[in-house]
Amino acid sequence: MRDFHLPGRSGSYAANGMCATSHPLAARTAIDMLERGGNAMDAAIAGAVLLGICEPQMTGIGGDCFALFTTPGDPTIRALNGSGRAPAAASAEALRAAGHATVPLHSAHAVTIPCAIDAFCRLSADHGRLGLDAVLAPAIRYAEEGVPVAPRVAFDWPIAGKALQGHGITHFSRAGAPLKTGDIFRAPGQAEVLRRIAKHGRAAFYEGEVAEDMLAALRVLGGTHEAADFAAAESDYTDPVSGDYKTATLVEHPPNGQGATAILLLNILSHFDIKAMAPGSAARIHIEAEATKLAYDARNRFIADPDHTSRLDHMLSMETAARLAALIDPRRAMPAAAPLAEAVHRDTVYITVVDRDRMAVSFIYSIFHGFGSGIASEKFGILLQNRGAGFTLAAGHPNELAPGKRPMHTIIPGMLAEGGRVTLPFGVMGGAYQPAGHARLVSNIVDFGMDVQAAIDAPRAFADPAGGLKLERGHAPDVAQALADMGHEVIIPEVPLGGAQAIRIHDSGVLEGGSDARKDGCALGY
Repeated sequence: MRDFHLPGRSGSYAANGMCATSHPLAARTAIDMLERGGNAMDAAIAGAVLLGICEPQMTGIGGDCFALFTTPGDPTIRALNGSGRAPAAASAEALRAAGHATVPLHSAHAVTIPCAIDAFCRLSADHGRLGLDAVLAPAIRYAEEGVPVAPRVAFDWPIAGKALQGHGITHFSRAGAPLKTGDIFRAPGQAEVLRRIAKHGRAAFYEGEVAEDMLAALRVLGGTHEAADFAAAESDYTDPVSGDYKTATLVEHPPNGQGATAILLLNILSHFDIKAMAPGSAARIHIEAEATKLAYDARNRFIADPDHTSRLDHMLSMETAARLAALIDPRRAMPAAAPLAEAVHRDTVYITVVDRDRMAVSFIYSIFHGFGSGIASEKFGILLQNRGAGFTLAAGHPNELAPGKRPMHTIIPGMLAEGGRVTLPFGVMGGAYQPAGHARLVSNIVDFGMDVQAAIDAPRAFADPAGGLKLERGHAPDVAQALADMGHEVIIPEVPLGGAQAIRIHDSGVLEGGSDARKDGCALGY
């Protein structure tokens, strides 16, 4: 139990249903869906689409998503890949010939075909109850009427807004100035797009006037995208990957997501007595940092489009983890793994919902960098993701840019299973930090018995592949010094490390939700 003398928040408890996400309006919308007779899928989609209006710097209908979910009465965890592909005319060779070492971050070449809308439509049809018209109605209303800008969104806007260009500036700023806390953000063009999708389905987005609006924005900037690329966009069901950590099983979305990295990280940590270390100690942070370096090095080598990821079994084998664990010196830091040549991002949005029938949904949705590519369509103001910057231009690499290929994705939904049933749908945002965040959250719960909110609130550290050991300010000064003495380059980041949302499904059936104070959101139940 937390110390009630100190600032903080308790977890939320409910019996009938719960949502945890990063904005209160989205959480409330999800609960409204459940109270109207919808299920967890209806609620998750409704909340997720609204997050694109509440947190436009993080996500939107021009982005991608991944989902893990269960269905009532069935403990099987299913996965849906809602990530888009490079256009058919994409060419790594052409970009190399033009002098590029990486895919230009805010160019049309970085824009892969957004696939979230196809995923929403598919999941709603296959697993929802209420239908798209009901599920999209709240986001349509808020996009039309406007949403007050929340403090964390306002904190991000000035930096993320530097990416905006052309029509992106028109739709996502006030004459070039960032919106501030309490300002009203409206997206009437997106409201119209959502109305059309509610009435006509995915074709309203991927064909006709809306698709042509997006294509026009890309063509003027030299994009190779064609109408056929948008028409062909398709999400697909796939099988999760998983790994055991002591009494629990971590379930992740398979490549092209980076979830396998979290499993490998925990496999490495299983060779150390983490439980014997203090939760916030330098010893624990050091071991996690070293394991992170090794796990991320493997990620950089192996994870790519599913059709190009060939050594996943090797990456997830306990033999591989044992060999990597043997490389760790408990007293001395090793050099960082070589960073990815391709761009990695900082943040995204996540929503999890559990309903009365204990259907659980773990859903993550993103436009990659802050405000994505910065490119928005003229008429409807659809901000396009820059997921193509997640490709490498290194010839022959599994993650090399190629026509119709999916890039390596940083966003990962997670689920924890214990005793043959799902006990914790969760997500930890923060770009490259996400696998380390998943491993830390699982360890907080499994090794230290923390409740959900405490596991989320605990200070974080991250051996960033881009350089240095990022240490949030919540750690004691002597911890920072001890880590520096071990050879770590300790960095206090300006921005906290990600955000997390989770729902614990207790044996009694009671739901316990936790929501990260690093964001603006909450966990709500009914």
